[in-house]
Amino acid sequence: MTLIASHRGGSLQWPENSPTAFRNTAALAVDQVEFDIHPTADGEIVVIHDATLDRTTEGSGPVAARTLAELRAINLTSTDGENMLTLAELAALFRPTPITLRMEIKPDPDHRPYPGLLGKALAVLDAAGMRHRTVITSFQAATVAEAAPTDGIAGAIWLVAPQVQLDIGLDGIVTVAREKGIGSVGLRVSHLDAQAQAYLRHAGLAVGAWAVNDNAAIRAALGLGVDVFTTDLPSLALALRG
Repeated sequence: MTLIASHRGGSLQWPENSPTAFRNTAALAVDQVEFDIHPTADGEIVVIHDATLDRTTEGSGPVAARTLAELRAINLTSTDGENMLTLAELAALFRPTPITLRMEIKPDPDHRPYPGLLGKALAVLDAAGMRHRTVITSFQAATVAEAAPTDGIAGAIWLVAPQVQLDIGLDGIVTVAREKGIGSVGLRVSHLDAQAQAYLRHAGLAVGAWAVNDNAAIRAALGLGVDVFTTDLPSLALALRG
């Protein structure tokens, strides 16, 4: 069965990466909840998509330049005064559910990896007893290569950006995956068809899709039988999967 991941907590249904989105997702029969992490200036880890505060909060500037206390004072936009969660809080929210965490490790505003972020995140997950229920994803192959051999995680997925796919082709995707020990890739659904999926699977890769955000795209992903897809409309995806 194709698995469904609620992307950023279902960002076309509720404010992305918000407590409301995650609480509502926790009540759905989705298989995974997707979210993004960044570090704070004082060593905590928070759940927010962008490396900067400007788009989704009432603040501005880099997330990593603020302490957790400072971030707690900044409201998420389109919410009734909600603040971003820590990774520990999100793990605690989903621990009583059967839902798998799908954690995207984000880079800094200059697209550089945050030093030590993976290890710090794993420590948080271990404290919550959630390492074995966490899939790690990134658009940066080096980050996925770091995560892939980690003991006890539920998987590691390289998210392939469309421009990367155009630049290196399917052959290049397979080559990079083999060189870096990556066993699973995710392509934008608009850049994935049956032929591409068959090629990648023949090369030994698990295949997923992302940006599956309307009726046609959801039906396409389900029709392909991808391993998993992320969607901002989890309720619709569940209804179409039946």
